[in-house]
Amino acid sequence: MEIRNIKQSDYYVISPLINKWWNGRQMTDMLPKLFFDHFTNTSFIAEKDGEIIGFLVGFLSQTHLQEGYIHFAGVHPAHRGCNIGKQLYHEFFKTVKVYGRSLVRCVTSPVNKTSIAYHIRMGFEIEGGNRVVNGIAVHSNYDGPERERVVFVKRLN
Repeated sequence: MEIRNIKQSDYYVISPLINKWWNGRQMTDMLPKLFFDHFTNTSFIAEKDGEIIGFLVGFLSQTHLQEGYIHFAGVHPAHRGCNIGKQLYHEFFKTVKVYGRSLVRCVTSPVNKTSIAYHIRMGFEIEGGNRVVNGIAVHSNYDGPERERVVFVKRLN
């Protein structure tokens, strides 16, 4: 497996795969092409035998100068459990540290229990929200009305 920086043309490969990789959940709109145009230095692709098997789209916060933000990450369902996501996350951590960042943030939906467990295993902490759902702190209306999110933070060493 090879990890490389994302490029503009990867959008046309990844975009049609997103809803399939998320078991039919409508997720494609969450990853518009602008991320492939403007965040190539901090976004990564995992490839095996020329096939994209994972990706991570992240960026450096322009507002919070100590922070990097992971916007979207995914691993092909047939390749899950092979530490691909972990390697992509570590590549992002390494990159944001080069830019002097010491904190990484990301969010997920409270229905995505796999993602919540994964981020906790990766050393992220859940930031307190304004209510608790199934024992998890969530932020109500985070991404608009009725769009709750679990907010994570990880301090880099």
